[in-house]
Amino acid sequence: MFGVRDEFRRAQLAIAALFCFLGFQYATWASRLPAIKARLDLTEAELGLLLMACGAGAAASFPLVAVLMKRLGSRRLALLSAVCLSLLLLALSVAPNYPVALAVICCDGIAVGSLNVAMNAQGAALEVTYQRTAMAKLHATFSAGSLFAALLASGMNMVTSAIAAHFGVAAVLLLLLVGLTRSGLLTEDPQAQKKSRRKLTLPSRVTIWMGLAMVFGTVTEGAMNDWSALYMKDVVDAAPSLAPMGIAVVSVMMVLARIFADGWRSRWGDGRIVRVGGAVAGAGLALALLAGGVVPTLIGFACVGLGVAAVTPCIYVAAAGQGTDALALVAAMGTTGLLAGPAVIGFIASAGSLVWGMGAVAASAVLVSLCATQIRWPSLAETEPDPSVVT
Repeated sequence: MFGVRDEFRRAQLAIAALFCFLGFQYATWASRLPAIKARLDLTEAELGLLLMACGAGAAASFPLVAVLMKRLGSRRLALLSAVCLSLLLLALSVAPNYPVALAVICCDGIAVGSLNVAMNAQGAALEVTYQRTAMAKLHATFSAGSLFAALLASGMNMVTSAIAAHFGVAAVLLLLLVGLTRSGLLTEDPQAQKKSRRKLTLPSRVTIWMGLAMVFGTVTEGAMNDWSALYMKDVVDAAPSLAPMGIAVVSVMMVLARIFADGWRSRWGDGRIVRVGGAVAGAGLALALLAGGVVPTLIGFACVGLGVAAVTPCIYVAAAGQGTDALALVAAMGTTGLLAGPAVIGFIASAGSLVWGMGAVAASAVLVSLCATQIRWPSLAETEPDPSVVT
């Protein structure tokens, strides 16, 4: 028999494996985009459309995911979508032409949307069931999965350049991870699950504010990933060896902050963490833009990583408390922000300058704080264990 602490750790590791899975799967095929481009003889525009197809599939998956969550529950949906993502890697490696690759990537986006909602529902249920904060650490393991995928890609490239061999090894590892994860996930009660099967309802005002906060948070996160290196090179005039340090600083600060953020959440509450985090990210980046120079810029980027690290974990927990429809909608809006944000910043930079574009990123971070003031944030002390989850 497991004690409560052991049961919590077992479930936490299983759910963390799902986050690691998603980071690993996405980074695996993203790391081989140059090889995919060469094999299918794609233009830059066609490659961009391929990337858009994944995001579009994830963003459009909201109605389907909401229905599947009610019919299957988060545990079975997580396992089903994880198996699909493993097989889609194999399908992409043997796609004979561009239209087939587009279809595969679009399906990948739908499966990503499904797993994203299911694993965050599991994370929220973990916190409610055991009355302990855990979501931020779970999100940190997504980055760990991306790192493992990059290491595997590097190692496989030393052995063979064949995409099929690389994706085959990755798929086997992912399926093994699914098998090891299966028994530790939280299970929905069939009666409670049956009662939840109703038609989609219009989102509440609180859900809309959550969705907007998620959009602005993912816009900030995505834009920093895509534009920080270029800002370092073209605006700050950093040396070529220092230009990649922009995204490195943001990423390292996000991982470190997510490791400690659950403790901050327990001490200060999710609402304060999101409000202060958005303000720190926005103010830090704005001051860096005004000051200029390599060191102030890196400090500002570090403020962004620190400030936005806990935003999405906290919003996912709050959305899960509003039900599966709210969680699916907020997740889809987050994906849309992550997809559209960098492009919007690019349009602003084209119309003015990259400084103005990064200024819009700072404004987006501040808007997270403003949206957060309109949300009633859940507290573990106020929350009763969810009857639809048993351990």
